[in-house]
Amino acid sequence: MLNIIICGAPGSGKGTQSALIKDKYNLLHLSTGDLLRAEIAAKSDLGRVAESYIANGQLVPDSMIIDILDKAISEREAADTYNGLILDGFPRTVAQAEALEGLLKKHGKELSVLLDLAVDEAELVDRLIKRGQTSGRSDDNLETIKKRLDVYHEKTEPVNDYYKKQGKYVAIPGMGSIDEIFGRICEAIEKL
Repeated sequence: MLNIIICGAPGSGKGTQSALIKDKYNLLHLSTGDLLRAEIAAKSDLGRVAESYIANGQLVPDSMIIDILDKAISEREAADTYNGLILDGFPRTVAQAEALEGLLKKHGKELSVLLDLAVDEAELVDRLIKRGQTSGRSDDNLETIKKRLDVYHEKTEPVNDYYKKQGKYVAIPGMGSIDEIFGRICEAIEKL
């Protein structure tokens, strides 16, 4: 089984690359952002709480994310045949990484690698502003982008060190075309 975390700052291309990895390696793609947006769209109690955090550029509490992921893995495990998981946008804190280890063990899985998409900050802001103009996502405005990048640097970058200590961290240059970046990712996965 191939169990991958794809990470990087907001706008680094995690969602785009996750879809390509999912298709090539037949992985179950779990995007915490997509799962949360589905809850928000459904106007569930969880969705309303999550929306208040996201709208302010804050992270949704760990317990909510772990419960959503556990539910998603459990629902799909019985119904789908796949060669592993790709987690997109999670974990975002060391506490979440530790909780993820427990969740994976519960499902009889172990993390293979964390792929970190490294992109220049000016490029990230540019990508997110453009995405906001085309997608209508309310969290893709300059003020919220800056907050999200600050939160990323403070809370999420330490996750890289957590996985470096386990020998499961690989940095992927995230500048260039989608195909160039995907080629780098495939090279890293093939080395596993």
